[in-house]
Amino acid sequence: MALTDRLKRGFVGRPIGSDRLGETLLPKRVALPVFASDALSSVSYASEEILLVLALGGLTLLHYTPWIAGAVVILMLTVVASYRQNVHAYPSGGGDYEVASVNLGPRAGLMVGSALLVDYVLTVAVSVSAGVANLTSAATGLAEHKVLIASLLVVLLTLVNLRGVRESGSAFAAPSYAFIIGILVMIVTGLVQTVLGDAPRAESAGYEVHAEQNFAGLALLFLVLRAFASGCTALTGVEAISNGVPAFRRPKSRNAATTLLMMGVIAVTMFVGVTALALISDVHIAENPADLIGAHGEQRTVVAQIAAAVFGDGSVGFIYVAAVTTLILILAANTAFNGFPVLGSILARDGYLPRQLHTRGDRLAYSNGIVLLAGFAILLIVVFDAQVTALIQLYILGVFISFTLSQTGMVRHWARLLRESDPAAAPDGSAPLVAGGERRAEHGGERNGDPLAGGVPLDASMRRRIRRYQAISFLGACLTGAVLILVLLTKFTRGAWIVCIAIPVIYLGMQAIHRHYDRVATELTPEPGPPTLPSRVHGVVLVSKMHAPTLRALAYAKATKPHTLVAVTVAVDPAETERLRQAWEERGIKIDLVVLASPYREVTRPVLDYVARIRRESPRDVTAVFVPEYVVGRWWEHLLHNQSALRLKARLLFQPGVMMISVPWQLASSSHAQTRQESVGAGAVRRGSAAPPGHFRPGHRGPGPGSAGGGDAAVTANPPASSNAAPPGDAP
Repeated sequence: MALTDRLKRGFVGRPIGSDRLGETLLPKRVALPVFASDALSSVSYASEEILLVLALGGLTLLHYTPWIAGAVVILMLTVVASYRQNVHAYPSGGGDYEVASVNLGPRAGLMVGSALLVDYVLTVAVSVSAGVANLTSAATGLAEHKVLIASLLVVLLTLVNLRGVRESGSAFAAPSYAFIIGILVMIVTGLVQTVLGDAPRAESAGYEVHAEQNFAGLALLFLVLRAFASGCTALTGVEAISNGVPAFRRPKSRNAATTLLMMGVIAVTMFVGVTALALISDVHIAENPADLIGAHGEQRTVVAQIAAAVFGDGSVGFIYVAAVTTLILILAANTAFNGFPVLGSILARDGYLPRQLHTRGDRLAYSNGIVLLAGFAILLIVVFDAQVTALIQLYILGVFISFTLSQTGMVRHWARLLRESDPAAAPDGSAPLVAGGERRAEHGGERNGDPLAGGVPLDASMRRRIRRYQAISFLGACLTGAVLILVLLTKFTRGAWIVCIAIPVIYLGMQAIHRHYDRVATELTPEPGPPTLPSRVHGVVLVSKMHAPTLRALAYAKATKPHTLVAVTVAVDPAETERLRQAWEERGIKIDLVVLASPYREVTRPVLDYVARIRRESPRDVTAVFVPEYVVGRWWEHLLHNQSALRLKARLLFQPGVMMISVPWQLASSSHAQTRQESVGAGAVRRGSAAPPGHFRPGHRGPGPGSAGGGDAAVTANPPASSNAAPPGDAP
């Protein structure tokens, strides 16, 4: 096994067969940390974002915090309730993209897809950066290496996810539950201390905050709305479960909806508790540490200050909360590592992204999407210096674009479901069978008779239930749409403009990819009737000197029985050309040898001109160019051989009516490479075993055209690991 293969197996693991895909499906207890870690981790910085914005007006504005937090909770509960309907109606895994595409049209779906792709990349960058920020709050000596640490953590997450969803979920389950337990214990302990009259006091409680200005009137309203927009980061990751329904065990929709409810209850509880303790312990924090009057050094995160106040600075409880918060913030990126590849696969299936993103890797994970996500996330971390405050301004815009369009699509979904199931629309007065189930089947969903997805008759009680769902979706669309406008107004100049450019660029790029695939499909559509045969086939064998690869190419070309057959060489070196001519005559080869002049010692241009001349004289004919190649097995051997024939082949590929045919000759080193390849798949091949039929051993010279059996062709039975072509006029 090659070194690269051993490394791959060591990091990623052995391949998993497609028949074992069902074994990778997740139970609810594992699906919760896999898909909800982003939403759960958001509570560790959502409260902090509210306090940071209100601090711009000084400590006097902090009394708005409970009202803002209450508005965020209402919005979160509404979105969770609405998305519970999504997973029943569209369980195929397309999530917001499928909802918008089916109900609002392909353009709306593509806009959602673009927004989600940006959001997933930012999720990784923000989560890992926030985790590193929390780590450096406890270990301040690491602050100057935060970019490097964040990049290495993204690489680590990539390797874990490349091992498959099941293994990554098992690896991340314990830290996620440890975080939930740690935060809940901290909240309960802090509230009990408060009730007993010993309220925790944060280390920053005695600091004053320098106000940028006195906010009043519209300025105050704008600041409060901006704080609310920042607090809405608590909603990030809510949509992940609707995009990952196929990863759940059956019944998929029910399990996904239950997991979504669990996530919503836990996230709201922790968000409210952290916000309450931040106010009780008088946590003071500012975007610019210099605005904290009396502070010394770097300011800690809100969660770190609360943990220190509740359990004591440096205590076991403080270290535990700091550690699990750091872990969950880093592992929150795993939500994107599960969502981005699946969404990329669906977009690739629909022709909006390269087809390579649609296929699964060795471990049944979408490996190409995982690596692509990691690359973009590391780029953002480096560009923004792993600054959470800078990255988070870009964060929630894409989330609320998908929220708004998805909920609007669900309003139309319910309206269509009610309209198509109206008894008055059926001739016999009975409720007709609606088309939703068929539509879902077309998009890859499971048809389990769920009335929310259509395909089954609806009674009066179900119609009332759907009207209630429609009202929830309408409320969710209005609220998330208002927040989207608010985010645009309050964060556009603070970095959100980058997302406003990135989303349209990705949208236009995916449209261009789709047009390309449509154009290629049109061009590849065959004409009706049997294929048109060429009038004649002209065979051209490229020759450099009289050696074994040349003789094999001549033999194979003759065996194909073209209408005409010539050998062509380029006279780069007159002496070498003359030796070739003499060897040609001595062997008595009954094929004409055409010598092309090359006064400037160029190989490519004379051959191209010769082939073009044949095409001009016989435009309806086909020219078959046979290129003898010798195959090497070591990478460094490529550096010792001329690559001009490869350039020639690349140029000839663009010539219409020209067929490129490689005739390989395996050198001794290629047999070692072949043995390594076979040992990976079917076990090592014993050295010295008989060559398979139709396969030449390295060093074996096949019959020449002038010898007995010269018409027998010899073709390699296995594709070469690497090859060097022998160009005409250039000896190997």
